[in-house]
Amino acid sequence: MQPLPTPERPFRIGTRGSPLALAQANETRERLALAHDLPFEAFSIVTIKTTGDRVIDRPLKEIGGKGLFTKEIEEALIGGEIDVAVHSMKDMPVEQPRGLTLGIYLPREDVRDAFVSPGRGLLRDLPQGAVVGTSSLRRKSQLLHRRPDVTVVEFRGNVQTRLRKLHDGVAAATFLAMAGLNRLRAEDVPRTEIEPEEMLPAIAQGAIGVERRGDDSRAAGLLEPLHDAETGLRLAAERSFLAALDGSCETPIAGLAELDGGRLRLRGEILRTDGSEALADETEGPAEDGAAMGRALAAELLSRAGPGFFDWR
Repeated sequence: MQPLPTPERPFRIGTRGSPLALAQANETRERLALAHDLPFEAFSIVTIKTTGDRVIDRPLKEIGGKGLFTKEIEEALIGGEIDVAVHSMKDMPVEQPRGLTLGIYLPREDVRDAFVSPGRGLLRDLPQGAVVGTSSLRRKSQLLHRRPDVTVVEFRGNVQTRLRKLHDGVAAATFLAMAGLNRLRAEDVPRTEIEPEEMLPAIAQGAIGVERRGDDSRAAGLLEPLHDAETGLRLAAERSFLAALDGSCETPIAGLAELDGGRLRLRGEILRTDGSEALADETEGPAEDGAAMGRALAAELLSRAGPGFFDWR
């Protein structure tokens, strides 16, 4: 029997230090405490600053890609400085460092994007030539595909930083994830939800994953009650789709898996980075076949893309 955490020897939860990351870590902490009937003080939160947090004046692709939001945290996990790491799954590379495992997912939040503008309104209401800020290549490509007249500017930083830039007039509008706004309880942010039929979200958007060392049976036992099986099935399909496309933060890829009983529907989209072309398709099958469905959908879109579709390949 492995010893349970105590306030004197707490179970250490590693996370980025942004308000949203801390909200996700605190949700994990609360679920752990409740699952094991332990005081919250038996679980501590350790904040770790990542390269992606420190360098906010350049696009991610210029400083190394999506893994820059996880590298330092995973190094702390491997080094034993923390017991588990909490991540936004849309930030997670499809490959993990040797010795780490990722398979615990909390119940998924709202997957939709939000169109955020001081004037509220809808994406289609933007005036001709409007300036829109986003750091997401997916959102940029999807926006330019629908509105090639707009100008897109780089919008790095956490939710609060991006809202401040919007308030300062750097751009007329931006996009945020509904999941983040909900977790921050940011009801005062002027936004309009964008349905997936209009703008397919990022792979794994709205999902929180908890990573541990592969040989840590104590952490495995503590985390097991937290796992949401439905989210796991959906992410297996989406992340296999992403992996088959060699996806990263430099790739304009969108995807969403949804469950209806034992059936899974997977939609996927790939775009040229300038938004000039988008290819989309979907597939449906038994939920347990999600990973295979993801690979098959990726292969189908790649076969239609032809040479030169991706300027990142």
